[in-house]
Amino acid sequence: MRGIININPEIRDAILESGGDDAIKCYSCGRCMAACPWNLIDDLDYTTYRFCQRIKLGAIVDSEAKEDIAADTDEVFRCIGCDSCRHECPRGVNLSDVLRAVRRILVDYDSYPAELKGVISRLYSSGNPLGESSAKRADWAKDLGIPHFDGTQEFVYFPCCLPAYDARLKLVAEATASLLTKAGISFGIIGEEEFCCGEAVRRVGAEKVFQSAVNNNTRVFQKFNVKNVITTSPHCFKTFQTDYPAFSDIQIMHVVQVLHQCLADGKLKPERPFKKKVVYHDPCTLGRQMGIYDQPRELLQSIPELNLVEVPVFNREFSVCCGAGAMGLWRDWPQDQRLVKIRTEQIFATGADVLCVACPYCLQMFEENFKSMNVDIEVMDISEILFSSLGQ
Repeated sequence: MRGIININPEIRDAILESGGDDAIKCYSCGRCMAACPWNLIDDLDYTTYRFCQRIKLGAIVDSEAKEDIAADTDEVFRCIGCDSCRHECPRGVNLSDVLRAVRRILVDYDSYPAELKGVISRLYSSGNPLGESSAKRADWAKDLGIPHFDGTQEFVYFPCCLPAYDARLKLVAEATASLLTKAGISFGIIGEEEFCCGEAVRRVGAEKVFQSAVNNNTRVFQKFNVKNVITTSPHCFKTFQTDYPAFSDIQIMHVVQVLHQCLADGKLKPERPFKKKVVYHDPCTLGRQMGIYDQPRELLQSIPELNLVEVPVFNREFSVCCGAGAMGLWRDWPQDQRLVKIRTEQIFATGADVLCVACPYCLQMFEENFKSMNVDIEVMDISEILFSSLGQ
C-alpha cells in the first residue's frame, strides 16, 4: 500500500457515514491479515489491517495521482467479502462492510473496475447480472409442472439468477425442485417478476442499484403475500434475512435447511448407493456468515456408501473462499492470483472423486477452474447428489 502522507478528515467522515464506522474499533493487531485468504498466495502482500488505520486518518483514495488512486482501488476491490477476517478479529470488526463504504464512494465517482460496470448495468436494466430477459426467468421449470406462486402454496422457491439462466446451473434448480416435490413440500415460483437479490452489487458498493432490487422484490413479495421462501443461493438467503427490512416477517430458508428437515421427518429417504469419495466445500456465506455447517454433512452422511472426507484444517469456519463473492466471479485476476487455485489444490489433495457445493457461485467457479487446471474431480451441488440417491 502507498505510504500515509496526509490526514483528510473529510474522506474519513464520508467513509464512516457511508457505513464504515467499524473501522473505529480496529486497534491494528494484524490478526485479520493472518486470516485473509489472499495471504495464502505467494508474492501477494495484502495488508488488510492497514485499511482501518488509513480510513481513520482519511488517508485512502485521497491522492490526486492516478497511479495512487488505481493502486488503492485495486486493493479496496480485491476483498471478496468472505469474512475470514471478521471471524478472527477480537473486536468483531466487519472489514467487508468497512471496505464496502469505501467502494460506495468510488462507485459514485465511477472509479471502479471496468469488468464490474457491465455486470451492474445489466443487473439494473434486466434484473439479473447476465442480462437475460426476465420473460425467460422461469424457463428452467417449464417441463417440471411447477405452479406459479399464487399465495395458496406454503413456499416460494427462489432459485437465484444463475440457476435460472445458466445451462449447467439449471440442473441444480431442477434437482432442488424435484426434491421438494418428492418430499411433498407445497411451493411455487414467481418467475419473470423476480429481480436479483442484489447482494453482490451491494458488496461492491453499488448501493443505488441494490436499493432498486430491494424495492422490486419487496413489491413483488408483498403483491403475492409471500410468507416463506426457499433459496438455492446462500447469498440470497443471507441478504433477504439481513438486508431487506420488509422481509423481517418472512421466513427465509436455505434449501439445505429444508432438505435436512425433510430427512429428519422421513419425507426423503436416500436409498441408492453413491459409491464415491466426496469432499464438501463450506461456502463462506452459508458457513462462516450464517453458521450452517452440520446440516449439509448430515445430508451427505445419510446417503448409502458415500465416503465423506474433509479438507484438513481448512474446513468449516476455516474454509478458504473460492473467490466468487463480491462479484469476484466476474473478476479477471491472473491465474496465479486466484483463490480458487489455492482451494483447488487443497481439494485435490483429499483424493476425492466429487466436490460437493451448496452455492451456485462456488459450483461455477470450481468447474471452470478444474477445467483450466485439468483436475479430474466432478463438481455437484448437494441437491444433485441427494436427488441421485433417492429410490425411484
